[in-house]
Amino acid sequence: MSNKQESPSTVDKKAGTTERFSSAGFILAAIGSSVGLGNIWKFTYVTGQNGGGAFFLLFIACLCIVGLPVLLGELAVGRAGRGDAVISFTKLSGKKWWGALGFIAVLSAFLIMTFYSTIAGWTLHYAVQSISGALFESSDYQAVFNAFTASSAPIWWQIVIFGITGVVIAKGISSGIEKFNKIVIPGLLIILVIMLMRTLTLDGAAEGIRYFLYPDFSQLTFTSALEALGLAFFSLSLGMGAMLTYGAYVEKHQSLTAATLAVGAGDLAYALIAGLIIFPTTFTFGIAPNSGPGLVFVALPAAFAAMPFGNLFGGLFFILLAIAAITSCLALIEVPAAYLMRKYGHGRKKATITVMIAMYVVALPVTLAAGGVLTDVKLGGRNLFDWLDFVTSNIMLPLGGLFVTILVGFVWKGAGEEAGLKGWWLKAWMFSMRYIAPILIVLIFLKYAGII
Repeated sequence: MSNKQESPSTVDKKAGTTERFSSAGFILAAIGSSVGLGNIWKFTYVTGQNGGGAFFLLFIACLCIVGLPVLLGELAVGRAGRGDAVISFTKLSGKKWWGALGFIAVLSAFLIMTFYSTIAGWTLHYAVQSISGALFESSDYQAVFNAFTASSAPIWWQIVIFGITGVVIAKGISSGIEKFNKIVIPGLLIILVIMLMRTLTLDGAAEGIRYFLYPDFSQLTFTSALEALGLAFFSLSLGMGAMLTYGAYVEKHQSLTAATLAVGAGDLAYALIAGLIIFPTTFTFGIAPNSGPGLVFVALPAAFAAMPFGNLFGGLFFILLAIAAITSCLALIEVPAAYLMRKYGHGRKKATITVMIAMYVVALPVTLAAGGVLTDVKLGGRNLFDWLDFVTSNIMLPLGGLFVTILVGFVWKGAGEEAGLKGWWLKAWMFSMRYIAPILIVLIFLKYAGII
């Protein structure tokens, strides 16, 4: 097995990754990729379904034990391979068939974008409707949501999402992705802080904070542990080639360990603030914290309607969601676009347009299955939207992460040097990548495959 490393110039020529992030730009872009609907929408409703504080602690533990080691592995593989997941896996393993394993990550990003863009479009619609006050003209928010998803509006909002992300991706790494994230990630934090200051003054804030931060371990089950593990994995954008692809644009002088810790801290901070916004709001207005996926689009609008200046705060909240979704969409499009640029020699604009057209061919019926005319067209009890969500989140992402741990832990000999780890830290990281992370990832896979 060959582990010979090619010179950076040779690698860049083959992989087409001569573009580079600045140090700060990379960290903000990586945080932008990880801070998405998973941190704000999915994190809060899953935490609510699993009892609050104890689950949050479990999520933090999973983030540290599995999430950060795998994140460091993906960044190291990307920077050493200087390309997309396919070429990086092939180069570092010395075996062509490893490229097929890397392609799973590329395909995952492609498929996730087809339904993720649907939900992102919903957030833009709700932001406009909230600010204008139209969202609060009816008190039946489930009916409002059902009427919206059954209309043609989600199709047009999804096109807007593709348009915004496509323009940014086409501009490149420094002029597009980096510049966009340098503006919106600080802006996202400002909106979060404004929302946090408002929700902490609500009458039920103390009860909501207690539910979110004070653990009741009797609420935890084995399933809770696996869900916390899967959520930590999803919230860091692992297994879908996003961090690996971004890693290919990182300068050699950038410390990957410092970047990993910064991204992990940012991911956790945004999740913490999101919880401190949503749970005080739900407890103040009598909304069950375990309301499930409908918490954001059905339950929270009722709370904003009852809140002074609720249309303004509701609008800020959904703008917050939309920005978070778009920053993740950038990474989801960049993964297959980078693959096309390297594989077929496409220019960035051509690759971006090709990927978006291909994505939208799949995304249109997916949107129509999320409350539209294809909702009741099901196979095995799931429609197209549900199947793509299930397969990517519970099968493809764990597999993508598993392959990274195997590559780093057992196949590629230069992982420690690329990651910048030595001594005890290197041993601890390799132990996690060889034994802890793979075993826990396999448990996620077996759980959602219905085997355990």
